[in-house]
Amino acid sequence: MRPDSASRRPTGPGGQDVSGANLLRLNLPNALTLLRIFLVPFLVVVLLTKFEGREIVALAIFLTATLTDFLDGWLARRRGEITTLGTLLDPIADKLLISAAFISLVEVGLVPAWMVVVVVGREFAVTGLRAIASDQGVLIAASAWGKVKMASQIVAISLLILSERFAFFTLPAKAMLWLVVAVALGSGAQYFSIFLRKVVSFAGPMPPASP
Repeated sequence: MRPDSASRRPTGPGGQDVSGANLLRLNLPNALTLLRIFLVPFLVVVLLTKFEGREIVALAIFLTATLTDFLDGWLARRRGEITTLGTLLDPIADKLLISAAFISLVEVGLVPAWMVVVVVGREFAVTGLRAIASDQGVLIAASAWGKVKMASQIVAISLLILSERFAFFTLPAKAMLWLVVAVALGSGAQYFSIFLRKVVSFAGPMPPASP
């Protein structure tokens, strides 16, 4: 190794090491993302287990998990610790948390199953479209709809959990649930439109089949 090789390692904002090994390291933002994944089974167990005050416990677990979602991104940007591991894990953790919460709420009878199918199906569809586009060398960036979608889902799930204990929250919870479905359909249609315009419309003719 040359004496000055360490000084030639790629660096990011603030001079942090962004070499391949560093991109996979476990830092504080990544630890928060893993904590969010770790909290998912606890949320499901609490939602599906009958005991006094479970709604409050479930809400506390859910809000703690969502808080890690905001903190990990903020810390990663502020500390210059955006890594490959975090980039891969963060959307997986979000989808696990939201999907597990909605499916559990279907089980306890607070959400119609078809609405959850629309919301969860949209996540799989968009993920698939973005993966196909990436394979074709086309990047479909996340839109502003993503933040609206996530915020509406958090509010809806929180209200739905509270509505099981406090009837006052039933109507607002149902209204937010319809908003979640509308945003899921609208954002899904937007991604599908971008996919058709950037990927399908530019696809060349298929090569002739070999004899």
